[in-house]
Amino acid sequence: MALKSFLKEPLLHFLVIGAALFLYFHWSGGGSGREGTRIVITTGQIEHLAAGYTKAWQRPPTDAELKGLTDDWVREEIAVREAMAAGFDRDDTVIRRRLRQKLEFLVEDAAEAAPPTDQELEAWLAAHGEAFRIEPRVAFRQVYVSRDRRGATAEADAGAILARLNAAGPGARIDELGDATMLPQEVELAALRDVDRVFGEGFAQRMQAIAPGTWAGPLKSSYGLHLVLVRERVEGSLPSLAAVRPVVEREFMADRRKRQLAAMYERLLAKYSVVVERREGATAAPAASKGGS
Repeated sequence: MALKSFLKEPLLHFLVIGAALFLYFHWSGGGSGREGTRIVITTGQIEHLAAGYTKAWQRPPTDAELKGLTDDWVREEIAVREAMAAGFDRDDTVIRRRLRQKLEFLVEDAAEAAPPTDQELEAWLAAHGEAFRIEPRVAFRQVYVSRDRRGATAEADAGAILARLNAAGPGARIDELGDATMLPQEVELAALRDVDRVFGEGFAQRMQAIAPGTWAGPLKSSYGLHLVLVRERVEGSLPSLAAVRPVVEREFMADRRKRQLAAMYERLLAKYSVVVERREGATAAPAASKGGS
């Protein structure tokens, strides 16, 4: 147990890493060669450091504070160069993911540099119309007849109520007709799926056979019988660009970024020859990507 505890000590890990670094730089000559030993801090970088300090502390740094910022930047630059020279970036998942993100951010920034034209958005909307199509809608009135309450007379009672409704016309008073229900008697323009959500699956489709302006029925639902007057029916349509522009523009830009990233990787892949080795025990290795030599 003592040996296991000793092996878990952070100090031991530090000493092992330090020894590995010492041997690496001893045998490799250290760093990135003579060209990698010159560090230049430009006036732009100094101004950037000062601006960051000012934003954080609401005042510009003193000369001593600016020197401290500069010294820290030099240490960070040295650490990054030495770590990369030692290959620490190659097997670190976090660093690899961050480098990939930075590369892809450059492509995404380029994709967003030029806003889409109306012609591009119109073409994109036409090509993806089903995702934006306004589905058919219907407005109607309904009188409910309960099978549970009326039993065997429900159908005959519905017929008698329908005759009274047709005699009164589209504006018939329906408050005292039929049976009490939580279902709405007046439904303003609503999508067919919303109608089915309230009255039951298939109810809206059964209303499609009813001509507007005339009482008809009874239509059956899981609740009972319904006498229906279709007041208005609006067919499905593709909205204008003006009506959905913010959504179309967002989806267009996302699609553009995706396509430009795919194109970038396709171009870069041509520079490489990718070989996927077979895993031990696998029946077949995955197909290797082929690039130019």
